[in-house]
Amino acid sequence: MNEGPLRERLIDVGVEMVTAEGTGAIGLREIARRAGVSHGAPRRYFPTHHSLLSAIARRGFAELGALLAAAAAGEGTPRGQLRSLARTYVGHALERRGMFELMFRHDLLDGTGREGAHEPRLRESTLPLFALLVDLVSRCGAAAPEVTAAALWANLHGVAQLWGAGTLPLMLNGGADPGTGADPDAYLDRLVGAALDAHLGAGPA
Repeated sequence: MNEGPLRERLIDVGVEMVTAEGTGAIGLREIARRAGVSHGAPRRYFPTHHSLLSAIARRGFAELGALLAAAAAGEGTPRGQLRSLARTYVGHALERRGMFELMFRHDLLDGTGREGAHEPRLRESTLPLFALLVDLVSRCGAAAPEVTAAALWANLHGVAQLWGAGTLPLMLNGGADPGTGADPDAYLDRLVGAALDAHLGAGPA
């Protein structure tokens, strides 16, 4: 096995672990064991735990970027594209909570990633996502698209975090008690719609 596939396989295993078990499960030795290589093998590519986590988080941003681009491309109007992107973002954050926790860790975003001098800062992985959001917000007629896009992103990320923590379902009596007949997806759709209305003004989907 040459070095490229082995490095990618180690990241694959890390992605599987963080998705299924959370960030606390990630360690160089355990990844090596599950990948079927010697415990020292990951050190050739990831000299520190931090560098391994950065590589896994970078994969998470690539996956998210592809999903958001596909979601936006599937709708006709800018507002419809933005709504689809927003709903996909919240849904994916809830499905991949461990990965999102890793992706937005301050110590990873603020560092160089330490994978090598050729690697950009992990924070730069957020730039294409933000550019897509700004473009759609601008096409919806926002006067200050960058500020509006930043506020909307913060709003959506907060919805995902508070819903995942169980706080919003408790407040809205949604999804906590099957006997209530509450539909969590319907609540999330309404919350996304409310976020768009709050930042862009009321309008058609």
